[in-house]
Amino acid sequence: MNMQEAAERADAIVQQTIDSVRPRLRWNHGPSNDKICTDFKNDTLATGSVKRRAAIMTVVSRQRRGSLLGVVERAWKSRGYEITSVDTDEELPAIYAATPEGFRLSVAVAGEGQFFFSITTPCFARSDVADPKTQPNTPHREGGYPQRPDVHDDFWSADAPPPPPT
Repeated sequence: MNMQEAAERADAIVQQTIDSVRPRLRWNHGPSNDKICTDFKNDTLATGSVKRRAAIMTVVSRQRRGSLLGVVERAWKSRGYEITSVDTDEELPAIYAATPEGFRLSVAVAGEGQFFFSITTPCFARSDVADPKTQPNTPHREGGYPQRPDVHDDFWSADAPPPPPT
């Protein structure tokens, strides 16, 4: 696998994660970057890794954040991903996971309650890396990153806790 193929796999993981959430989240790509991998002596290797990000543009209320984190955690576990760490910070919680192939995943709540997904690939053979081909379901927004969530959803944006499962 080379860096482009790894990036495509990371894009698929992002898409699968977003698709596992109902009601659907509105999202946009975050910045993608790649870096050269080095060994323990900081010598450059012929490998590199890629980071892909998605910014959730759906407003997720404080009362619904735990539910969304739970949905993502269960989706990752169902795919055989290992939950490696959970940050239970009341304001900025996050969940970290790893795939059996060594891709590192995170879902994190940041400023103003915005959710971000991030996937970092292991080191693979260096290659050029194209922008993601997956199509976000919100229009591109001008301005710096991150653009704050601005899409209201009757479920995710509600100020009441979610109803108990039936």
